[in-house]
This record gives sequence, structure tokens and C-alpha cells, in this order.
Amino acid sequence: MSKTIVIFITTSSRDEAKKIGQLLVEENLVACCNIIQSIESIFKWQGSLHHEEEVLMICKTREDLFNTVEKRVRQLHSYEVPEIIALPIIQGSKNYLDWVAQETGHIQ
Repeated sequence: MSKTIVIFITTSSRDEAKKIGQLLVEENLVACCNIIQSIESIFKWQGSLHHEEEVLMICKTREDLFNTVEKRVRQLHSYEVPEIIALPIIQGSKNYLDWVAQETGHIQ
């Protein structure tokens, strides 16, 4: 069985996050996408320091879907280099992890 992961994606706006999140769920690429508004990001881009307000997406899916999710997000995202990073879920409710697998097309 594929491991469950959490993917963090930052976007420029709530509307962009909602659009990407909805499509990822509709396409069964992620089981759930939480949207957290108004985070402040500090980073360097093309040699300049930036302070930007962004929106954070937290998506739950299977590890074997990461590359497909990344490709789909790149198609939809407004950033030239969007943040798309994954972390493993090392512990979780079996019922919840089973639900994530079911919603992303993995039959147990």
C-alpha cells in the first residue's frame, strides 16, 4: 500500500488556492485540501528580498501520486516556481488514512 503524504502548496490568492484545490479533489489526486489564508512569506527571488502575503494549501494524498499532483499544480499555478513539497505522515488514524486511500482511487 502506498504511504500517505501531506503536500504543501503556496499560492498568491484564496481564489487560486480554491481553484487548484477543487480540481485536485475532483480529479481524485488528493482526498482533501485545507486552505489557510494570509500567511506571510519571506524569501529571495531573482536576487531581491520579498515579503509577500500568500495562501497555504495542505493536501492529503498518496505518495505514488506526488508526481502527478506536482505536474497538475504546475499547469494551474500562476507562479513560475511554485512551492510544492511533500512530507510523510508517520502516524494517523487508520480510518482517516483508509479514507485518503479510497478517495484517491486506491482500493484496499
